[in-house]
Amino acid sequence: MSQDPREIIANSNMTQAQIVIITLCVMLNGLDGYDVLSIAFASPGIAADWGIDRAVLGVVLSMELIGMGVGSVLLGNLADQIGRRSTALLSLVVMALGMLGAALASGVIELSIIRFVTGLGIGGMLAVTNAIVAEFSNSKRRNLAIVLMAGGYPVGALLGGFIAAELLQHYSWRSVFYLGAAATLVFIPLTLIFMKESVAWLTHKRPANALEKINATLKHLGHNAIDVLPPAAPAGPKVGLLSLFAKDLRAFTLLLCCLYFFHIMTFYYILKWIPKIVVDMGFAASSAGGVLNWATFGGACGALAIGLLTLRFDTRYLVGAFMLLATVAVTLFGQSANDLSQLSMLACLSGFFTNGAICGIYALMAHYFPTKVRAGGTGFVIGMGRGGAALGPILAGLLFAAGLALPGVSLVMSLGSLIAAVALFVLIWYGRRHGDWAKTQTD
Repeated sequence: MSQDPREIIANSNMTQAQIVIITLCVMLNGLDGYDVLSIAFASPGIAADWGIDRAVLGVVLSMELIGMGVGSVLLGNLADQIGRRSTALLSLVVMALGMLGAALASGVIELSIIRFVTGLGIGGMLAVTNAIVAEFSNSKRRNLAIVLMAGGYPVGALLGGFIAAELLQHYSWRSVFYLGAAATLVFIPLTLIFMKESVAWLTHKRPANALEKINATLKHLGHNAIDVLPPAAPAGPKVGLLSLFAKDLRAFTLLLCCLYFFHIMTFYYILKWIPKIVVDMGFAASSAGGVLNWATFGGACGALAIGLLTLRFDTRYLVGAFMLLATVAVTLFGQSANDLSQLSMLACLSGFFTNGAICGIYALMAHYFPTKVRAGGTGFVIGMGRGGAALGPILAGLLFAAGLALPGVSLVMSLGSLIAAVALFVLIWYGRRHGDWAKTQTD
């Protein structure tokens, strides 16, 4: 019997308690999905109430994405220092306060600052849940679990979107944020009750009473306790952001940042601008929410599809294929006629391929980064990538403001996924030529 708790989890069948923790992470990502898209659901009402143009609205739409970038780096690194569970709880508190603040905002500047703060919590949650799922899954189901976790994002946006569309028929745009605040508050006690600290993190960091804490978690998960801690890893440089640029990780870190940056730029163009595009075509805000729901439904299906495909095919090539098809789908979305059915179909197709690729990228990040930098590495890639997430809506707003029509804007924005696919294939080539970190190193 192995005395390494990481090997016990990696080599054993998944228990009910592990499935509960992973399911909770799926739901937390669903909450993230709703929180991020809440501003998109509310944007037509905000623009109408405050009389702001597309360029200003593009900045407002991007503020929580900028916050997510900062939060992913800072809180992702914090999760490698203080633990996964504590960081998840901190992120939830920040998100709840931010959503409530947005509901009470009285102007563009105030709302922008509040959305930035909300993004800090969302970014931290994205980074830490990726590490939690990777460390509570066995080796056989790890990629599937991570992809499904990431797939919670569009599912939450979809379910929340149906409710938001109903709310907007009867109440103001502020009701969308009140809903988000209430839902976030519910998850704080759920996380306190069901979330346990990762044994991989405990084994690596070895806090006071580490053996007792590890055995408590193993018992909760339904595994046998260990008698002694496994040998500590050789002392090395202090873990931090600079660790991501050590010789054996530098190229992987930079290439992952590059592909995530450009692909997510395309992804957030679709998700952030669909409501405004549809309203400007003459449809009601509730109809715009319906088209956005089709995009998120497509994203959920894309997450499930790529997750199941990872059981049979190499995740790296699946992500590349999805990115190339996302380029085509987003371009076609820009060619849509002024017809709700066609808009919905193409939005669904765009969501399927753009979000499917993003879910696959999360699996790649967990694959390439070892325990000591997993949350920090994931957070750094997400943080750098969020520059693309913020750039997408802003760039699209500037292109619209400059007079470029929907077909031209969609064509330009679709190129992000194409560039990302090229970066991914460079990553695959480099990994083959210089050695894949994840296959030559252990946690």
